[in-house]
Amino acid sequence: MQLVSKKRVPLLTAALSIVSLGLVFSAVGGVVPAWLLPRSQTLIDLIPHLNAVISFVAIGVIVGGWRAIRRGDVEVHRRRMLAAFVLFGAFLILYLYRVSLEGPTDFGGPNAVYQFFYLPMLAIHILLAIVCVPLLFYVILLAVSRPIEEIYRSRHRSVGQVAAVLWLISFSLGIVVYGMLYVVY
Repeated sequence: MQLVSKKRVPLLTAALSIVSLGLVFSAVGGVVPAWLLPRSQTLIDLIPHLNAVISFVAIGVIVGGWRAIRRGDVEVHRRRMLAAFVLFGAFLILYLYRVSLEGPTDFGGPNAVYQFFYLPMLAIHILLAIVCVPLLFYVILLAVSRPIEEIYRSRHRSVGQVAAVLWLISFSLGIVVYGMLYVVY
């Protein structure tokens, strides 16, 4: 499945990353006018819980994809990693919808927990999620621009391993953030 030119992978990675991160920063920064979005309070209230489930499922799918490629099952690996990317996209769309309409959720716990645990953990979660965007686009574009035999000679494996680890950490920290915001405090 060769959808893009091999030579354009870095350029397409940069373009997709800039557009994606631009949308994220626009939504978080309040640039997206809330009146443009249809408002469903039921959905808004469900999104944190849906995103926690999506994160949990994505962790399982990523680990399953990693195990599949270690067994040499390229097709299962491909399906699982694409499914994980779709889950990431769904998570992001839901998050951006909610934050565009409601803004970020305030932390309700003690200030000491906020400063010394929650905030650093949230910062690492967000930083890893931002770093993952170009890495994920890059490995996906490498995969769709080359026949399977050529992927092994590309940087897909080395970049993919880094992306998967960072992705897993980010999703895991996201679940902890959810727990602190909606379960503990």
